[in-house]
Amino acid sequence: MDLKEYFRENWGAPFIIVFMVLLVVAAVFLGLGLEFLAERLAEFAYYFLVVGVVLQLVVVIKEERSEDKGRE
Repeated sequence: MDLKEYFRENWGAPFIIVFMVLLVVAAVFLGLGLEFLAERLAEFAYYFLVVGVVLQLVVVIKEERSEDKGRE
């Protein structure tokens, strides 16, 4: 499975990756004393995490429904 196919099957993965990158950058900014910027980045990171988790949930529900239809 290549990366493009992985992202096609896991819709939330790119958002979760962006969440992790933003959180690391926010930690660096916090270490540099840029608290306001770090807080803003952490806030945006949280939104990306929420979107990623919701999309992954949609994928799981979609896969379960397609498996249930295949059993009928």
